[in-house]
Amino acid sequence: MDEAQKEHLKAYGIAFWVLKADKEVQWLLNYRAGSFLIDYSKALEDECKIRGVSYEVVSDATVSGIMTTINDPSVNMDVVKLQKAPRVAVYSPKDKGPLEDAVDLVLKYAEIPFDYIYDEGILKGDLPKYDWLHLHHEDFTGQFSKFGNGFGNYEWNMRNRQMQEDVAKKFGYPKVSKMKLAVAQKIREFTAGGGFLFAMCSGADSFDIALAAYNTDIVDSEYDGDPIDDNAQAKLDFSQTFAFQNFTLQLGPRARKFSNIDTRTLNRLPMQNDFFTLFDFSAKWDIVPSMLTQDHERVIKGFIGLATAFDKQLLKPGVTVMGELKTEGEARYIHGEYGKGQWTFYGGHDPEDYQHSPGSPQTDLKLHPNSPGYRLILNNVLFPAAKKKKQKT
Repeated sequence: MDEAQKEHLKAYGIAFWVLKADKEVQWLLNYRAGSFLIDYSKALEDECKIRGVSYEVVSDATVSGIMTTINDPSVNMDVVKLQKAPRVAVYSPKDKGPLEDAVDLVLKYAEIPFDYIYDEGILKGDLPKYDWLHLHHEDFTGQFSKFGNGFGNYEWNMRNRQMQEDVAKKFGYPKVSKMKLAVAQKIREFTAGGGFLFAMCSGADSFDIALAAYNTDIVDSEYDGDPIDDNAQAKLDFSQTFAFQNFTLQLGPRARKFSNIDTRTLNRLPMQNDFFTLFDFSAKWDIVPSMLTQDHERVIKGFIGLATAFDKQLLKPGVTVMGELKTEGEARYIHGEYGKGQWTFYGGHDPEDYQHSPGSPQTDLKLHPNSPGYRLILNNVLFPAAKKKKQKT
């Protein structure tokens, strides 16, 4: 999985294909940029050839030498066994209009099977069927992503708004914000019970904001027909959230952001200077963030979205920053635990489209088969398959 690999993204699909066949994959953390070691079979070799994935057939003696190297206490490497293909769900309406999803794109490109699930399915109780759930450019606050600022009269936006209002009515919620809160709380229960949550763009910050605002009204009358609570900011309960605390809401229909969690519109860098750096974790001691940061590059091109970069000063204690732009005080890639489960938030919309807008051409991953930014997404998809070692003390 180093620079010799011609199809980094599809290589994850090969690993998933092996797991679906009830066979084991060994993930060699930090060995040749996080390579996969799999027992040889003619079917596996043929599948790699079909998908264009680079591979090497090595002898038992060579494998023994690799393991000796990895197990050396002086080197920053380790082995994680992947044993069961996780059941994957993408939180998304089937009719997304022009709002394509980077995770949706890369799962299809890597040929990793998944299901769509949205508000109705979650409210019906379908979420426990899955091990891994992804949230993308969603607005859990019930403000319809504040698209009224620029896309309010677009047919796809009005159609989406009507769909959410219909679901809220169907399940007995007086307005969309209450329905979305119920969905966010069920997702929190899913994570607490041992699920893995991965969120990008506004799926990350609006999720925490909705949970914190469970006891107040932060939605302007333009979106729900009644005014914002005069004491909305003071009523936020940060004990309800995963990642963020002490943030300040941006209220009103013309405020483009939800809060000051996202720093990027304040600290707008030119695209050519926008990069973030992955931390180097100890593979033997910090195995979880090591798995989630496996990559063939350590400096990743930045990309923006409805939520791009998280203010490090607003992170809760215990949140692990895995990627940051230190000069701006921005965290781009963070991780934490909640109950028996774990979550990862990744800022930005599309790792290979710097400033994607609704209606922009869909990213063609055939042009980016080695994308280090997309590879971080796929680390998270494989993560629930791991038999994780007990933390050393």
